[in-house]
Amino acid sequence: MTDHTILRVVSKLLLPYVLLFALYVQFHGDYGPGGGFQAGVIFAAGFVLYGLIFGLTAVRRVAPARMVELVIATGVLVYAGTGVVAMLMGGNFLDYDALNPAHPSTGQHYGILVVELGVGMTVAAVMIAIYSTFAGRGRA
Repeated sequence: MTDHTILRVVSKLLLPYVLLFALYVQFHGDYGPGGGFQAGVIFAAGFVLYGLIFGLTAVRRVAPARMVELVIATGVLVYAGTGVVAMLMGGNFLDYDALNPAHPSTGQHYGILVVELGVGMTVAAVMIAIYSTFAGRGRA
């Protein structure tokens, strides 16, 4: 195996910006294009880039399977939990107006932000799990 020094250096310089852009897309999604799904895919693409350059073992060291599974479950719980909280506050499932009855637009903003965060977490973790599973096929 040859050492790809240039690829390693460039990817180490590029990776923080990929992850930062994913966060931008995540938290800017309620104002413009983007949101949880797109941010999750961009975030996972950073891990795929890391895995392609540094190997699957490095990805599994940074994102162990147990942690990825925990993030998947947490993201689903954040999404569903937002709906349950809205129901407990007298609204329908995912009725964000119920989250802040005095200021429904604020409730809409926070509700969408939290739901999109749950979607982003789940999508990123599932994509990392899929990459890790398929990249590791045929290996012990």
